[in-house]
Amino acid sequence: MVDTVKTEGVMTLYKGIGAGVVRQIFYATSRFGLFEVFRDRLKDTNMLTPKGQLSPTERLVGGLASGGCAAIISCPAEVTLVRISNDRALPEAQRRNYKNVFDAFLQIAKTEGPAAFWRGVVPFAQRAMLVGACQVATFDQNKVLYERYAGLQQGTYGNVFAAAMTSGLFYALVTMPFESAKNRMAFQKPDPNTGKLPYTSTLNTIQSVARKDGVLALWRGFAPYYTRCGGHTCTMFVFVEWMRKVYHGRN
Repeated sequence: MVDTVKTEGVMTLYKGIGAGVVRQIFYATSRFGLFEVFRDRLKDTNMLTPKGQLSPTERLVGGLASGGCAAIISCPAEVTLVRISNDRALPEAQRRNYKNVFDAFLQIAKTEGPAAFWRGVVPFAQRAMLVGACQVATFDQNKVLYERYAGLQQGTYGNVFAAAMTSGLFYALVTMPFESAKNRMAFQKPDPNTGKLPYTSTLNTIQSVARKDGVLALWRGFAPYYTRCGGHTCTMFVFVEWMRKVYHGRN
């Protein structure tokens, strides 16, 4: 990061922030909002536990379902973000030189067609389902555990912070190989001779990277990834808790 700032300036760290914001508007809100819908519906059934109670398994089911739905909704913004973020890494002759998120969206639609926005949707949905289970569902469960075993009462910022940082670590460890696969698939180009894409599936991408660069290459760059995941998770859930307090304080 220091080298990047020295050579390209501080603002290069925020390149693609427009697409990132658009992505979060669709992805984060639908993932978290749908989780609570699914969770509450499961709580009203007696599928695994008596009606009115909720098991960790039911929370995981709600997280998987909400993550998959959120990925399908937000995949166009995800593809646009990946394209903008990685464009500068290409040789100058191969760059698309996107001006902003809207220009990138229009260029992709014009040159590659609407289907390009869902290129890589399968690995994205798989990763999003893992995020839903490992981040949102474990956060919901961690709040209960921190209250039970650490005395941090639910509804307090201490409880939210501890639960969020723990779920952020867990989900970063689990999802990073899928994040790498998603980015490689979204940004891949057809071979100029055969016209075939280098990666055909999530498993194929992970296997190819592990075979070529070693298994640990799937977690290359983990520290900044966890900084992003933990910081994002903590900020999101603390802000949500604050919004709950404001909302309930007015109603």
